[in-house]
Amino acid sequence: MDRQRITGAEAIIRCLEAEGVTDVFGLPGGAILPLYDAWAHYEHGIRHYLTRHEQGAGHMAQGYARATGKVGVAIATSGPGATNLVTPIADAYLDSTPIVCITGQVPTHLIGTDAFQEADIQGITMPIVKHSWLVKDVRDIPRVMKEAFHIARSGRPGPVLVDIPKDIQLATFDFDYPKQVDIPGYKPSKHGHPRQVISAAEAILAAERPVFYIGGGAISANVDPAELIRVAEAVQVPVITTLMAKGVFPDSHPLCIGLPGMHGSKAANWAMNKADLLIACGARFDDRVTGKLDAFAPGAKVIHMDVDPAEIDKNRRAQIPIVGSLELIVPKLAEALSSRMNGGPPKAAEWLATVCGWKTEHPFRYRNSGPLKPELVIERLRDLTAGRDVIWTTGVGQHQMWAAQYLRIDRPRRWLTSGGLGTMGYGVPAAIGAKVGRPDATVITIDGDGCFQMTMQELATARMYGIGAIHVVVNNGWLGMVRQWQELFHDERFSETNLTVDLPDYVKLAESFGISAFRCESADEVDQAIMGALECDGPAVIDARVDHEEKVYPMVPAGASSAERLDVEWAEDDNQWVEEGV
Repeated sequence: MDRQRITGAEAIIRCLEAEGVTDVFGLPGGAILPLYDAWAHYEHGIRHYLTRHEQGAGHMAQGYARATGKVGVAIATSGPGATNLVTPIADAYLDSTPIVCITGQVPTHLIGTDAFQEADIQGITMPIVKHSWLVKDVRDIPRVMKEAFHIARSGRPGPVLVDIPKDIQLATFDFDYPKQVDIPGYKPSKHGHPRQVISAAEAILAAERPVFYIGGGAISANVDPAELIRVAEAVQVPVITTLMAKGVFPDSHPLCIGLPGMHGSKAANWAMNKADLLIACGARFDDRVTGKLDAFAPGAKVIHMDVDPAEIDKNRRAQIPIVGSLELIVPKLAEALSSRMNGGPPKAAEWLATVCGWKTEHPFRYRNSGPLKPELVIERLRDLTAGRDVIWTTGVGQHQMWAAQYLRIDRPRRWLTSGGLGTMGYGVPAAIGAKVGRPDATVITIDGDGCFQMTMQELATARMYGIGAIHVVVNNGWLGMVRQWQELFHDERFSETNLTVDLPDYVKLAESFGISAFRCESADEVDQAIMGALECDGPAVIDARVDHEEKVYPMVPAGASSAERLDVEWAEDDNQWVEEGV
């Protein structure tokens, strides 16, 4: 690229162009105004989406990144604009989502004076970013932006922050974008140690009760699902996928046992508890999966494959650690297994039959009687969209767990949810970002009424740009998951969790934005509402008014082992559903 004297603000845009960015999400303000001025007069091919809150911009960037595999970009001004990005930054950090956040800052001579809308956003976000920069010389912008995108997308992906003072945006210099990055000390491991891969293959073939435990890192690493299937089928091992890994190994595959952890299936939790070998692939032994850590998989050796060496031995000691890019390691493991197979039935065939028997005998189930059940709404969404390429997003709470239990997802990057941080309000903006990145896909939010109210203002963004995601409000009138805990563990003291189903009226709310809206209050109204939304040419909202007393089962109580649970079962003798373990 030829050298040309331009402002720092124009340089930012040129850097984005050089990185292949086509879409960004943001909200202007005083300290970032030079960038927005350059946006207006500098000819470029990047589309900006004006959000109604900076948190929405951050979550849109996340949804865009996770749906496309590209780096998402969010822009905000200084002070409160920047601090409003803290939640999506923290969310992206815990869920390994690559986003670049560009914030304005007060002029350099005012930094440290408590100037109007000054905030040390670099210091505030230090624990929740992979790296951050405060640019103090306009000539550093190209290098910093090149490094920012490289760090965000490489190794274990994650968020980075570039804070640029207003005077630096206005300063001029001779622009030249670097072709390469040289960051001393930052060299993520890629290939994994070959002897460790061989040791892993030998341990898998020797195991009698192995379990393949796949985490969200497999999606972040762009592991080819065919390679995961190749490994699993070679040795006929049961496969468990965490909440963040849903879709990277097909839910419909016979070897897929599904979701583990607090609201996971009995089969998945029992399999992990009884395993003699855990083959962890991009999983971090999160407390929502393990429950009481010292009681988790007590008899199992661990193979732990991960790109981040800090995850190895962090929560669970690994007997065979393999550090490197899973995209490269998993095919090597498949080859190592293939070269050592001697034919005949796998040693663990009886174990697989046992686990699959558990899966058949103990599916997710619910009592389909009385008021409209949220599980039914999700099942109908699933069935009526069969054959479409659907990207699902969720908020956090009961609806999130029901969606994880009842949706069948067979491809990666079709399931976007907030895992590590558990961010209410993630669903709506993430869906908008996903639809921007994948306009060809059907994008559906399954949200709770509590979550929806946190970011529903972004319906204005959806309407303004015609971003046609469908937002389903699983409306039980309560902060449902908190209510469930209050009922089960706090003697039904429902303190400050009642939202009421009519405040606001979601149909009228959507219509006030100029968005089509539908309501269903009984089972026979569900299909019509869903089909109406699917046939809309633009965004739509469904208000599904469901049973407020419905709980998410199975459930492993906090602090309990994954073998302990609360559940509902059909009692044949009494011909009724009963709660067990409560």
